[in-house]
Amino acid sequence: MARRPLPRILSNGSAQLARSRELARTAADSATDVLHPLITITRGLRRLASAGRRRWAETPKDKRGPLLFLVASVILVVALVPYGPLLAAITLMAAAAWHGRDRTPPAPDGPDESQAQRLKSLYEALVPYFSAAEDPEPMYSHGGDWEKALTSYDFDASGRVTRLVIDYPAYFTDGEPESRARIEQLLSSKSGRGREYHFDWDEEGNQLTVTVLAPLPADIPAQRFVTAPGETVLGFTDPTEVQRTLPLTYGEEQHDIPPVVWRTGLRSTEPHLLALGQPGSGISTLLRSIALQALQHGDVLIVEGGGTGEYACLTGRDGVLAVECALAGALTSLEWAAHETERRLIAVNRARQAGHPPPEDTKRPLWILLDRPTALAQVAAAEGHKDPQSLLQVPLRHGRAAGVTVVVAEQFDTMDALSDAVRQHTRARVVLGPATAAQLEHYLGAPPRTTPVSHVPPGRGYARLGTGPVLRLQVPATPDPYDDATADSHRQAVMDLLPPHTTPGDEEAEGPADALTEPTGGPETEVPPDTTPEPATTLRPTLDKPDPVPAKAAVAETS
Repeated sequence: MARRPLPRILSNGSAQLARSRELARTAADSATDVLHPLITITRGLRRLASAGRRRWAETPKDKRGPLLFLVASVILVVALVPYGPLLAAITLMAAAAWHGRDRTPPAPDGPDESQAQRLKSLYEALVPYFSAAEDPEPMYSHGGDWEKALTSYDFDASGRVTRLVIDYPAYFTDGEPESRARIEQLLSSKSGRGREYHFDWDEEGNQLTVTVLAPLPADIPAQRFVTAPGETVLGFTDPTEVQRTLPLTYGEEQHDIPPVVWRTGLRSTEPHLLALGQPGSGISTLLRSIALQALQHGDVLIVEGGGTGEYACLTGRDGVLAVECALAGALTSLEWAAHETERRLIAVNRARQAGHPPPEDTKRPLWILLDRPTALAQVAAAEGHKDPQSLLQVPLRHGRAAGVTVVVAEQFDTMDALSDAVRQHTRARVVLGPATAAQLEHYLGAPPRTTPVSHVPPGRGYARLGTGPVLRLQVPATPDPYDDATADSHRQAVMDLLPPHTTPGDEEAEGPADALTEPTGGPETEVPPDTTPEPATTLRPTLDKPDPVPAKAAVAETS
């Protein structure tokens, strides 16, 4: 039998549910106001009954008989006295109303003495910035009324400010980044260091809202994320910054966490990524997380310039074309990637000219991950070889049309050694680890809306995709499973995401070294005579060798 489809919610269903929920809430509030005396008396009767049961349980057994006789005598006297039952009922209701009253202490109308002193100190510190000698009625003045300027405030259990709304005069230059930075620095230092503050400037209303941000969860392990093909989860951010959440499992419960999603492919405006940080900031963790997600739908080529073996767990896995650490293997692999990009461009262009869909061997995404390429550039310069970064020009410039994505990770101190092509074409940026506001603005192209702190966990930083806002970022925990310092739970989470090993029976007759080193057109890579390229992981059989067409001819034909 054909299964009947489930009824779909109408387009205005959410609005109707919201109105119904609001009507139900209003009706409940009205009923509570009308029935408040009855609720109070019922609560008092319940408390009196509980007190009676407790009194009866505390009475010794040998004294319970006289107590029952005394209670029965009182009831008999009340029943015989004129208007006795009515007076007893009134007395009982009055006692129930007294015991059923709301005993919650009222909230204080204003801040206590210590909180008021803290707010007054903030007000006095803002006077030099929010006052002018020409103002006949200044809002900010030494010894002035701080309650007119600091209109709303919240404090935590320790007495520090967690939320503050500040009114400032209209002549303050809130449109200048320098003026804003001075106020933000002052408030972050006066309100308490070691916390991240979010500043929301309302230029139309002349209001500044300061909010203390909660720390991002740093214990989210690597897992399968609910994303579409072409979407990569870089990490997680604040719920107020994005309008999407992902169901994640960490700890013993499932949570909905807002992610930072990077979109790649033909319609991506930021097809390549540059990740920067200091040693130990979690750059390798980010690249491992990206590689595990990319292997679900594409192939990955990894070049590690540091030579620390951070990606040894990916060697020989399905979809991993190569994991290169030596200069010769890196040059050979990157040259093959450049020629593969050209081949895909030519194949796609010929198919479009003939009115056919793109070939199947050009649809599978190719990811090129480079960790510290400047280290290989220094070795290449010392040995007289070309810079490996020069082989990235074609993948960077034409990778979006060919389905090739480049991810480069580098440290702060060697940022200047990156080539111009890498810095110009990597419009998606990630900065991990402790960094100053000036560094974040220099690397990301825009200042963050929060105050960076000096001590952060690994994988904590900021991200900016193209011309979007600067978002706080926490990379999912994706450590090296072969590291002895890795926790067992995180090691097992990474091992569960790794693809199976490529078996020898699945390989082509042509060896992997021959597939990478055989000339395929374009400039040939000079291999040192005393160095033998290390064997790389077998290339997928669907990736044929490109046609022997120079790079300039390929670009001209696609244009």
